[in-house]
Amino acid sequence: MPSLSMSTVSFDNEGTIVNLGKSKKSELAESCKIINVSETASCNDVPVLRRAAMDYLARREHSLFELLQKLGKKFPDTDKELLLEVLEVLKSENLQSDERFTESYVRYRKSRGFAYSHIRADLSGRRVSDSLINKHLLLDDEQWQVMADQLVIKKLRHQAPPSYGSKLHRKITRFLQARGFASVEIKKALEKHLL
Repeated sequence: MPSLSMSTVSFDNEGTIVNLGKSKKSELAESCKIINVSETASCNDVPVLRRAAMDYLARREHSLFELLQKLGKKFPDTDKELLLEVLEVLKSENLQSDERFTESYVRYRKSRGFAYSHIRADLSGRRVSDSLINKHLLLDDEQWQVMADQLVIKKLRHQAPPSYGSKLHRKITRFLQARGFASVEIKKALEKHLL
């Protein structure tokens, strides 16, 4: 492993390299993974890019588009094609999977009380393919109605039953719409509790 003499390297206040002897540039390129460089540095070293992507994947599943965005922000001067190559290798090794991401994202968002329309919009924003969304997110899932019913009960826990068109009725309707529930599901969930 090459070692760099600190006398040939100059740093600014943020730890970014500003002056480097010409003979040391190749050594720096080989060892940029062991030098503490600024978080927004450019590095065309594949192991560094791979490690950064693996760090994101270790925390949670990510879509390919999300990883590309995050790595692009962390390494803004790095060639986008190189980032794509690194991510394609991770995908071929099954370390990154849009299918796994979609499955876990749908499960998580459902557990947080979000419904079909909201989850679908989120997944589309993360550039997940329609075929994967349709595979893991079902429009006619019976759970949507159960979830809407539970949310209405929770919202009305310490309240008197609302009348149709009342302020509380409109408030709960807007809340359920924002969560992505269909109007039919909202109507069924609320009509059980109306005066």
